[in-house]
Amino acid sequence: MKPGVRALGIAESFRADRSTLAAAVVRASRVVDGFAFETCTVGGTDATDAVCALFDDLGREDLRYVLLSGIAPAWFNLLDLHRLADHVDPPVLSVTYEESDGLEPALREQFEGDALERRLETYRAQPARERVTLGGDSDGDDETVFVRSVGLDGDEDAAAIVRAFTPEGGRPEPLRVARLAARGADDFRHRC
Repeated sequence: MKPGVRALGIAESFRADRSTLAAAVVRASRVVDGFAFETCTVGGTDATDAVCALFDDLGREDLRYVLLSGIAPAWFNLLDLHRLADHVDPPVLSVTYEESDGLEPALREQFEGDALERRLETYRAQPARERVTLGGDSDGDDETVFVRSVGLDGDEDAAAIVRAFTPEGGRPEPLRVARLAARGADDFRHRC
């Protein structure tokens, strides 16, 4: 991948009723090229709208990919990857870091009625996760992430994109930077 290709990484941090979302524009060469911040409701249903607002606030037409840290930020505030891809235009990839049987059991445990049905409908509409093996960690063991993607053409592979933005360790650089920014902004928000 060319060093100037830019991806938007979005991650969150929360400790109260609002989650701080950070968007970091990062080049494949690991140069950070911009930030934006937004909030969404912990346990709510507004995360997709908040991510759309982050993208709009940045106003960047040079982004090739949008990488999301997970699919259920802010305590099950589920992201709709199809709606995001329609809104933002570049392909959308959601990256998670642990193998699981999915969110349905946890959703059923935490919600009921319309709140549960709305989340289940959103969750079931998302693409399946693809296992992606990255390079080795400091011990030489291969690290694995799990990726959902929407909007990729046949010649673009989710695994290749995630690998290109993951120079070392198990977290793609746009998501690592966004996570650091979200934590810092969340700390600042709660001190003020």
